[in-house]
Amino acid sequence: MQLLLSNPLLILRWLALIGCAAASGQLLHALALPAGLFLGPMLTAIAFGVSGAGLRLHKQVFRFGQGCVGLMVAHSMSWTVLAALAQSWPVMLITTLLTVLLSAMVGLATVRYGGISAATAAWGTAPGAASAMVSMAEAHGADPRVVATMQYVRVVCVVMIGALVSHLLGAGDIASKALVPAASTPAVQLNQLLPCLAVIVIGITLAAKLPAGALLAPLLIGSALQLSGLMQIALPGWLLAFAYGAIGCYVGLRFDRATVRYVGSRLPTMIAGATGLIALCAGCAWLLAWVTGHDFLSMYLATSPGGLDAMAIIAVETHSDVGLVLAMQTLRLFAVIITGAFCARQIIRLAKA
Repeated sequence: MQLLLSNPLLILRWLALIGCAAASGQLLHALALPAGLFLGPMLTAIAFGVSGAGLRLHKQVFRFGQGCVGLMVAHSMSWTVLAALAQSWPVMLITTLLTVLLSAMVGLATVRYGGISAATAAWGTAPGAASAMVSMAEAHGADPRVVATMQYVRVVCVVMIGALVSHLLGAGDIASKALVPAASTPAVQLNQLLPCLAVIVIGITLAAKLPAGALLAPLLIGSALQLSGLMQIALPGWLLAFAYGAIGCYVGLRFDRATVRYVGSRLPTMIAGATGLIALCAGCAWLLAWVTGHDFLSMYLATSPGGLDAMAIIAVETHSDVGLVLAMQTLRLFAVIITGAFCARQIIRLAKA
């Protein structure tokens, strides 16, 4: 804070980022693009980061944004949704295994044809838990800068393609009618807002060490309180807009000039690998939707490789099956963390064969 106050130019950069991020988010939202309030700030932050603005959003702001999204999703949970999820566990398990297998195949292809080292590609193509993968990659001797870039390039591709697919399937017309109709209300009373903020703060504090814990803990606590009738979740639209923007700016600002210069020659390979994995997962989603009778958009969002918070935002805004999307994304998140080291060893072994 002291550094910020002593540097007027830095203050102006932050004000410019906030103003441009808010304007771009509102513009995309007005154009009926699903997750526009998230996508606009993310693209704006990428532009600021690559242009050399030198800004970094504090991780606690990002975690607070995740907590808001988690509580928003908790509003969609009901006993009916939980019963439906309990019946869908075979589909969720098969889909999780397929996604992990496909990501390993893409990682191996990246090594063979993209010129990226086996250890780095193995961690960089893991479908989810970006921050955890970067930490684990560094501990196993991979280049954390390339792994981080691969992870966040995939997140950007997943968000943009997910928003586009949702728009093409007609979900944008639903998303344009309200920010989040289920959880957001025009006027939230203070006695409704304070318990929600308390759940968010308690959740992100208790789950500080867990991957995606800032999203999952408020989701679980809020769901339990709502299902028991102890709390009614109601979040003001401005708070959700702030949460979307915080998550988008945090992801976007991870791309700075030095990182892009360092991995510049590898960026085409990273983008090709990310889009290839998305396309393979989309094919699996189509097959599973046909077999199970679920709608394609819900299954597509559920199988998209990474971006748990982003997929939650798009799922809620497009009135998809939020329970299915969050359950499958969360299951894969923990599967990736548990199997990450094993998959990395296998990719390295096969790359040397």
